[in-house]
Amino acid sequence: MKRNNSIVNTKKIVVLAMFCAIAYITCFILRISGIGGFLSFEIKDTVITIAAMLFGPLAGVAISFTVAFLEMISFSSTGIWGAIMNFASSAVFSVCASTVYIYCPGIKKKISGAIVGLATAIISMTAVMMVLNLIITPIYQNVSVEVVKGMLLPLLLPFNAIKATLNSALIMMLYKPISMALKRAKVVGIDTSDDELAAVNVYHMGKKSILILIVAAIVAIACLVLLMVVLGGEISWIRDMSK
Repeated sequence: MKRNNSIVNTKKIVVLAMFCAIAYITCFILRISGIGGFLSFEIKDTVITIAAMLFGPLAGVAISFTVAFLEMISFSSTGIWGAIMNFASSAVFSVCASTVYIYCPGIKKKISGAIVGLATAIISMTAVMMVLNLIITPIYQNVSVEVVKGMLLPLLLPFNAIKATLNSALIMMLYKPISMALKRAKVVGIDTSDDELAAVNVYHMGKKSILILIVAAIVAIACLVLLMVVLGGEISWIRDMSK
């Protein structure tokens, strides 16, 4: 029994390391940059939150910290202040979503729990980032607090809300196939009360799953349009390391 537990724990460590690596790699690819001149969107919060929903809120905190630290020492130009912002954004979003999904009575590990958790994450992350922008952005952007206040409604609020909503839509699209694959690999425990678990060994797209996929895809496309058309972002597949 101890040997089996050791094997499972080793698998979890490997999978968490994989999630961490993927989250970091997404900082280089699939970016929407140039928003407001200094904001960018990557799908790292999608990866981090899926890990947190599978392995718990602490996994989300650990991966958020690791990725923020790696960004700071590798390519970020905003130093410790940018790292704090990146960590707070990812940690708040992943912890709120996973806590509701895993622990909230009556809806835990159900689709309704995922929806409520992600809605909570959108509101919480957006609120926290508004406060942090007022405190930290004047420091690393070398502008006054009044200037940042002027950016809240036209730029910072919509950006963070759209960013969180886009990540939520991507999570709703990707969580089920990833969780089912990890359950088949016996890395994640099987919970028979889980709404997603119709059959462990066969991935089945029911009507509800298809509807969720379609709605999530529509929301994701709408968010992409808002980021690029309304907020002026541009897609860049590979990060330009010279900047």
